[in-house]
Amino acid sequence: MKLLIRVIGMLLLAIAMLAGVLFGYPRPADTTEARVFASSGAAVNYCDLPVLDGSGPGAADIPKAFTPGCGWTQWPMPVLANCTEPLAAGVVDIRGLWRSTSPAGFDHVERIEQCGNRAVVTAGGIIHDFITDGTLANGSRDIEPPSCVNTWVAIDWEDGVMKFHPFGLPYTIVTRELQSAQLVWNYPRIGEVRMERICEIPPTHATRSAS
Repeated sequence: MKLLIRVIGMLLLAIAMLAGVLFGYPRPADTTEARVFASSGAAVNYCDLPVLDGSGPGAADIPKAFTPGCGWTQWPMPVLANCTEPLAAGVVDIRGLWRSTSPAGFDHVERIEQCGNRAVVTAGGIIHDFITDGTLANGSRDIEPPSCVNTWVAIDWEDGVMKFHPFGLPYTIVTRELQSAQLVWNYPRIGEVRMERICEIPPTHATRSAS
């Protein structure tokens, strides 16, 4: 009985510590440039992608962006709009604005920006900004609306697939990849989501209510 009580106590302690990390751990200093929230990203033509010819700022020259508060309410402007660094070796070009076509009844819009080995995924209130070198230090350190739970994810490319590793662990929880002209996103709570390119943010997605 004493052993059982000890085991239960250790489990409760572990749960309390995990909850503290997920919900109470301080967030990094916000280095998002003010221009990102100065106007609505719904006015941008996302079929007109930046030319990555190395003529302008590189990925390291643009401050890292973060999700504001517990999620943005107006679609932000592109974070990497001025970056012209060519994509790094092994990186697949999945830039653009994407809207889900399946599963039925699921309406999802996301914007993916890339230059060098950096990527920014903006969707549903979040801005996940990261370097795809597989390290936790350079991965996405952000939150997930509406619960504002802390997230730590390392991201890399493997055989044309962008893989997301929670807490830098060796297993993959989320993937994105191109299949023909579609972006395929695999997410645990939803499953496989197939998306097609669009040029403009639909009016129903331009804003979201505060969580």
